Amino acid sequence: MALRLYNTLTRSVEPFVPRDSGKATMYTCGPTVYARAHIGNFRTFLVSDLLRRYLAYAGYDVKWVMNLTDIDDTTIKGANAEGVSLRDYTDRYIASFHEDRRTLGITDADLYPRATDHIPEMVKMVEDLITAKHAYVVDGSAYFKIESFPNYGKLARLNMEELRVGERVASDEYEKEDVRDFALWKAWDAVDGPVAWDTGLGKGRPGWHLECSAMSLKYLGKGFDIHLGGVDLIFPHHQNEIAQTEGVTHEPLARYWVHSEHLLVDGQKMSKSLGNFYTVSDMVNMGWKAREIRYGLLAGHYRQRTNFQASGLESIRQALARFEACSVNLEHAEGQGGRAELQDRIAQREQEFRDGFDDDLNYPEALAAVFNFVRDANTLCQERKIGGSERDLAMEAMKRFDSVLGFLDLSGEAVDPEAAEIEALIEARNAARKAKDWTEADRARDALTERGIVIEDRAGKTVWRRK
Repeated sequence: MALRLYNTLTRSVEPFVPRDSGKATMYTCGPTVYARAHIGNFRTFLVSDLLRRYLAYAGYDVKWVMNLTDIDDTTIKGANAEGVSLRDYTDRYIASFHEDRRTLGITDADLYPRATDHIPEMVKMVEDLITAKHAYVVDGSAYFKIESFPNYGKLARLNMEELRVGERVASDEYEKEDVRDFALWKAWDAVDGPVAWDTGLGKGRPGWHLECSAMSLKYLGKGFDIHLGGVDLIFPHHQNEIAQTEGVTHEPLARYWVHSEHLLVDGQKMSKSLGNFYTVSDMVNMGWKAREIRYGLLAGHYRQRTNFQASGLESIRQALARFEACSVNLEHAEGQGGRAELQDRIAQREQEFRDGFDDDLNYPEALAAVFNFVRDANTLCQERKIGGSERDLAMEAMKRFDSVLGFLDLSGEAVDPEAAEIEALIEARNAARKAKDWTEADRARDALTERGIVIEDRAGKTVWRRK
């Protein structure tokens, strides 16, 4: 089975057929840098990272572009309120975005273009739209004329007969039911302060929707493969991107539109008033490790709402501990004769892993294959069928899984959260056995069993693993 993706444009799951054989091009709508991005934003970015990682795993040469929106109503308002330049204001939030994405193990995109570095490309696109009669100018501002574009509304499934056209909206964001001609270029206004560019369109600045159209076309060309973002961007942002770009190129903007669903936190939408609004740094300060946050945010299928529970840290740690305990078991394995059986298990679980991701990035199904491999490896260790060469095969398989998942710690540096207590119980049990205090030895062993710990005495040393 080859990769299939749900295409928002067609509302169907389709085989992934790239524009250029063996290559995959991706564009993700990145953060608007007026504040530190929250974990809901990063859920969307992690889905992009997961797809980018899987495409590379599947053998594609991937080019990934994620834009940085450093000019819109919110960034201008923030900079002016602080009395600093737009660049200085947005630089700090771009820095925090990169800090947080690296914390979460989000791989580097090939490009992070800033909107303010692409004003000439945006101006050229507006001029071309005016020439093509898709745009018009009023009082120095340019607007896209949606009635000139017959396919307007296709992505968002809008009923064009019910839309009010010919009215104009200048703000960067507006309500879904309030669809009107939207701003491409905004004439300078005193509320913008010093933020403006002198161009052939006059003094002003670009509209929000124009930015992604100009940058995706410049760096990925016509008809690139996959455009990603959250479901909240389907309308108006992505719908307007399509109108702008296709109004100039007369070709589809992207072949596949992939949208991730909203993240709920503790069963509700994030809100500062509810006390469930978190950034990555907030989670770290609460005691979460980076891979624990990544694991929690990736839970579930990307097209289903995911409920992230700040109280769920212990269950996540227990899940991750299963992977790390498997690494410990492999490290201490002293058997032989299981190479053929291990190879069969690796082939089976990797096929299940691929089948899961090929099925529209079915992450839960793919993750189940990895858990099953952990069980397989632990069983072979217990049966003493794993030795040095088998250990290397198993660890290489785990590394291949993690090249996509990005949250396993196979370096041997990860520590089970209960490791110190487990080691203390083992030491107490061994000391009691040496002193022939069988009651105390049994007590310690029972305490280990209650924690789901299996111990084995091997050649003068005791090794342990989780069931």
